[in-house]
Order: sequence, then C-alpha cells, then structure tokens
Amino acid sequence: MGGEMKLALGPLAYYWPEQVMRDFYRQVESWPVDIVYLGEVVCAKRRNFGLDDWLETADRLSATGKEIVLSTLALVEAASELHALERICRNGRYRVEANDMAAVQVLSSEASFVVGPHLNCYNPATLGLLAGMGATRWVAPVEMSASMLNAIQLSDFEGVETEVLAYGRLPLAFSARCFTARDAGIPKDHCEFRCEKHPDGLRLSTQENQPLFTVNGVQLQSGLPCNLLDDLDTLRDSGVDVLRLMPQMHGMAQIVEVFHQAIHGHVGTMATLELLETLNPDGYCNGYWHGNEGMHWYPPTLRSE
Repeated sequence: MGGEMKLALGPLAYYWPEQVMRDFYRQVESWPVDIVYLGEVVCAKRRNFGLDDWLETADRLSATGKEIVLSTLALVEAASELHALERICRNGRYRVEANDMAAVQVLSSEASFVVGPHLNCYNPATLGLLAGMGATRWVAPVEMSASMLNAIQLSDFEGVETEVLAYGRLPLAFSARCFTARDAGIPKDHCEFRCEKHPDGLRLSTQENQPLFTVNGVQLQSGLPCNLLDDLDTLRDSGVDVLRLMPQMHGMAQIVEVFHQAIHGHVGTMATLELLETLNPDGYCNGYWHGNEGMHWYPPTLRSE
C-alpha cells in the first residue's frame, strides 16, 4: 500500500504468569510499535488471560494510539474452542487476525480481518479469495522467500497490507499432541501447565548440541530466532507494509527500539545488528527469506541476490 513501514508486536506465543503478562503489556504502552496483536494462538488450555483481560489490555494500548488486533487460535479442536473463537470474532471493537479457516468463516460475514501466518496463503489466487471475503491485511507464511512474495505482490490487491515476521522464533508447526507435556513424561490432559517453566520455549538440540527446534506446548518453533533487520531494503522493495516482531521474555524493548531506529534511518542496519547479537549469542536465522533452508543464517557477503 506504500508509505513508511510500520512495526507490529505479534501475539505472545508463550505461557507466562498472569502478572508477568500484565507487566509486559504495561511496558508495551510506551514502546514505538504501531500495531499490537493480542490473544492466545497456541493452546486453549492457557487461560491466565481471558477475553475480558485481553480487551482490558487492548483498551489501554489503544488509548496510546496503537492499533489493536485480536488473534485467534491456530488449531481449533473442540466445540468450546469454537465458541470462544466466535466471541473473539464478534467482539465488536477490534479487528481480528484469523489463524484458522473457522475464524475466516465467521469474520467474512462480520468485518474486515487480518489473514494470520497460519492460513497457508502462498499464491495470488488464495489471497484474492481471502481479500474478497474481507481481508485487509495478510501475514506472509514464515517459509515465504522474497522472490515468492514479490510474485504475489505483483497482483497488487488494493487495500490489502502485507506483513512479514521480521524478528522472533518462527512458528513452524502445530500438533494435536503436546511436546512439552511429553518431555515431562505426563499426559497432555494433565499437563500441569509445564509450559510456564519455559518462558521462551524448550530448546531442542542436535547430538552436536546445535539448536534445532524450540518446543512450545503443541507448537514447534525454529531453534534460532529469525532476524531480517539487515534485509530492510529488500523488504521495502517487496512492498512490505508491516514488520512483525515476536515477543520474548528478555530484551524486547531493545529489539523494538533497534527496529524502530533502523526503519527511520537513525542507525545503520549493520550497527544495529551488532546490538542484537548480545541478546542472542546463539545467533539468528534468515534462510527462508533468501530462498534457502530456513534454519541457516546468510550474512550479506554470502547472499546470491
């Protein structure tokens, strides 16, 4: 849609204690993000925040001038979860990010909505269909490369913004089984909310002790966070309107500030990239954006573009 790129804080993927969540979003009120996504995307059993808590948080953040979007579950498995999804979609106050086609079905008769990254929108025909149902923004799947995105952008869907996950562990897959409960040797139905012991997920490493995946309940994430800070030029060239930053327990304020400064040209991207290295000494990944294996990191000197 053109114009300066905006920053979005994605929905919290982890299970944090209630007071930690409240304190976190109190801090967000003063951060230079334009959009905040709120809601539970990963597991319906996580109920530290109910819809009323999310709406209360949304009202406070909205009062600071930020756009609020309520996100829905990516994997709906029970009638009770479908009922909760309908309540979110029909909240009547804030736009909704649909992460499941059940949400799209409800939202298509209600209002404009955001196509979440879990809807498998990989081509212009799919995006055109969703736009016709009321989508006004779409979040590209995390596996999408710059060249794939450019091919879709050529279709130029008027009134539909494009958002890309630019920082954070990549949400790769969901399962009906809970990986965290399995790691603890307990059944999913009696998980004891073991996710709370892993505020940034549970690291899964290779036999050589290299990070491979991150276990987060029923979700499997990338082992390393994705970082597209050094790809701002190609993101702009691709017509990306919004950069999504995924919440993590430590250093999130610094991450937001670094991206904010880089977007506005206040600090060179290489310098800001060095600042982020201190927050994640294991490194980052950016392979998908460059059309290669997603877990790999391609520094500027090794890129083919």
